[in-house]
Amino acid sequence: MKTLSETWFADGYIDFELKKYTLLAYLQKITHNFDRNKLYPDLADLIFHYNNLISFKNNKANLQEQFPKKLSSIQLEKIQLIYEQMIEDDELMKELEAIIYYSSEKMKETINTGTEIFDIVENSLNIFPVGLVPLETSEGYFLLSIGNNKAVRAYYYQLGIIRKQNEKYKSIKTEYINEWFRSIVYTYEHIKTELLKIKKDIPNPAVFGIESKLSFPVEETTLPVAKRTLVRHISRPE
Repeated sequence: MKTLSETWFADGYIDFELKKYTLLAYLQKITHNFDRNKLYPDLADLIFHYNNLISFKNNKANLQEQFPKKLSSIQLEKIQLIYEQMIEDDELMKELEAIIYYSSEKMKETINTGTEIFDIVENSLNIFPVGLVPLETSEGYFLLSIGNNKAVRAYYYQLGIIRKQNEKYKSIKTEYINEWFRSIVYTYEHIKTELLKIKKDIPNPAVFGIESKLSFPVEETTLPVAKRTLVRHISRPE
């Protein structure tokens, strides 16, 4: 997929038509994937670039605090220089403002399309405990089943914390374990027993079943949506 650099809107020659062409080529590839119900990693990448534009647009003093930590110090210095040039050059400011306004609106439209698909997938999910849930749920397993398929994909998960500026966010790391096929013998409870044999270092893990009524691409859509939904499910107050 044609990707954008973190500072694409300020790279090279700042010209509205040139940046418009670059943006539309990028969004065309993303829209093509969204049309096939493939959300990730495109949706996350798109939101990152959108937030960059909004941060630059709203900046009043300190770009270091505004921009995501993904940017390096060299990239931030470059953005700071462009911002200072904007203040001193009315024509450059008008051109860059036009690029940012147009790009953020176009990105927002595409993000809305992606979030609509996300919501459809999320609403199709049913999360439930398999057996008794221990008090400690920061690590364990989830069993993913999609549509009418009897296949059950088992994943190990571990929750963590990401600190960004003054905010804290829950994160999740996962590891694919194995796949079973549900039957009279291989129930969710039986699969849980099998998991205990595979990873003996977690004697009393939390195990959740996640069923989706709809069939979407697993790696690009159902799995990442399921992971985010599971984090919220575990983190919600009782």
